[in-house]
Amino acid sequence: MRLLCGCRAGAGPQAPIGHSAGLGWLHLDAPGWRPACCRPGRAGGPGRDAPPPSELPGGGGPWTADKVSAMPPQKPLWQSMAKGLLLGALLTSFLLLLYAYAVPPLLASPPATTPEGAAPCSRAPEPEEAAPTGNGSSRGCRPRRDIVFVKTHKTAGSTLLNILFRFGQKHGLKFAFPSGRNDFDYPAFFSRGRVQDYRPGACFNIIGNHMRFRYEEVRGLVAPGAAFITLLRDPARLFESSFHYFGAVVPLTWRVPGRDQRQQLAAFLREPGRYYDPRGYNAHYLRNLLFFDLGYDSGLDPRSPRVQESILEVEARFHLVLLQEYFDESLVLLKELLCWPLEDVLYFKLNARRAPARPRLSAELYRRATAWNVLDARLYRHFNASFWRKVDAFGRARMAREVAALRRANERMRRICIAGGRAVGPAAIRDAALQPWQPLGAQSILGYNLNPRVGGRHEQLCRRMLTPEIQYLSDLGVNLWVTRLWKLVRDFLRW
Repeated sequence: MRLLCGCRAGAGPQAPIGHSAGLGWLHLDAPGWRPACCRPGRAGGPGRDAPPPSELPGGGGPWTADKVSAMPPQKPLWQSMAKGLLLGALLTSFLLLLYAYAVPPLLASPPATTPEGAAPCSRAPEPEEAAPTGNGSSRGCRPRRDIVFVKTHKTAGSTLLNILFRFGQKHGLKFAFPSGRNDFDYPAFFSRGRVQDYRPGACFNIIGNHMRFRYEEVRGLVAPGAAFITLLRDPARLFESSFHYFGAVVPLTWRVPGRDQRQQLAAFLREPGRYYDPRGYNAHYLRNLLFFDLGYDSGLDPRSPRVQESILEVEARFHLVLLQEYFDESLVLLKELLCWPLEDVLYFKLNARRAPARPRLSAELYRRATAWNVLDARLYRHFNASFWRKVDAFGRARMAREVAALRRANERMRRICIAGGRAVGPAAIRDAALQPWQPLGAQSILGYNLNPRVGGRHEQLCRRMLTPEIQYLSDLGVNLWVTRLWKLVRDFLRW
C-alpha cells in the first residue's frame, strides 16, 4: 500500500503531497492507516491522535514538509562496504610501510662487522666477591654477572629471560636493550647500533632479547669472560609451536587447506615442498628455526660439511646449551655455571599455551616434522648428548637432589604468589600489567593473577616473577614505540 507522508495546506485529509514538494511515498503494511497530520483535528495542525510537537522529528513544531525533506537519505549498502574496504586497504598499506621502515632487509649471511668493532667493551675487572650462602655449590666461586643469552623462539626463552631480568634488577646491572621494539630488529642479523643508547666502547652486563645471533658483534658488548648460553627444544615440538604462534604472519600458510591449524599443520607436513618457499615473507619460522636464530643458513644442504662445522662452532662459543624438555635440570647446571643461589633461579612458566586435550603431533607427524627440520634435529641431538655428559659430570644423585629442592621452592612461591594457584586464560586475567602477548587471531597464551593476599615481603618478587616480557621491558625503561603502536592497531582491529 502506498501512503503519503504529508498533506498540502488547506487540502483534504487524504490529499497527497507529491515529489514536487520534496516528499516521497511511504510504503506501510497497515491498511487504511493515515499520517497523523492528515487525521481530523485542528486546521493546519496535528489531530488528536498525533504525538505532541516535542516528539516530532526536528524536536518541535508540526511535522511540516520542510522538516521532512531535511531528513538525510540512507546510503546504499554497497557504498558503506566500499568505504570499509578502502579504509582497510589504506590501513594495511600503512602497516606494511611501517614494517618496512622498522625491519631491515633480511640477509642470507651476516654483513661485515660494524665500525664500532674497533671499540669493544673494555671494563675494568670487578672486585672479588664471596660466594653467596646457600648457592648449592660444593666449591668456592664468584657469582658471574656478565651473561649473553641467545633467546631462541618457542623454547621457554621468556621464562629464562624473566630470571635474568630479576637478577639484573636485583643487582643494579646494565642491560643491552633493543630500541623501539622488544627484539633487536629480528630477523635481521644483530648489530650493536640497534642497542638502545649505544655508544662505542660501551659495556653491558646482560643481553637477552630476541636476535639473529652474530657472535663478533655481540661479544664486543660484554667483558671478556662473559657466559654465553642458549636454549634448544625438540625440533618437531618447536615446529608445531612455531606453526601455531606465527602462522598468521607467514603468508605461506594461508593457502594450506584445513578447518583449523591442526589440519593445516598435517597438510603442510604431508607436502611441505608444495607450500614452502624459502624466499617467502617470514618463511624462516617454518624450517630449522634454531639454526636460523643462531645465525646460520637454515637452508643448507644436510650433506654439506658446513652443518657439522656450524654445530661445533656453537659448542665452542657457548658455555652452556640448555634444553627446554629438561628445564629444571638445565637451571641447576646454569646455577652451577653462574654460581648463583637457588632463590635467583626460581620461576613460573611464562608465555605457555593451554595443554591440549590430545597430543598436538601424532607419531607420524612427529616423524615428518623432524625430517623437515633436519638441521635443527642434528643440532638438538648433538647438544642433547653433551647435556647429559654435563649431568653425569655434575652427578646424577646430586642433580636429583637439587632438582627436588628447586621444585619445592617453586611450589612454595606458587602458593604465595598466584591467585588460585594456577595459570589462567587471557580473559580471566584481571591486571593488564600481567596480560601476556597473544598470537594473531588467537587467545591461547596463559597468564596469572597475583594473589591479593600476598604479603609485603613477597609482593615485589611475586609481581616480577609473574610479569610478561613486554611489560617487564617497559618497567626497565625500554623504548617500545613500535611494539606499542602495533598493539594499538591490534586492539583497534580486535586481532
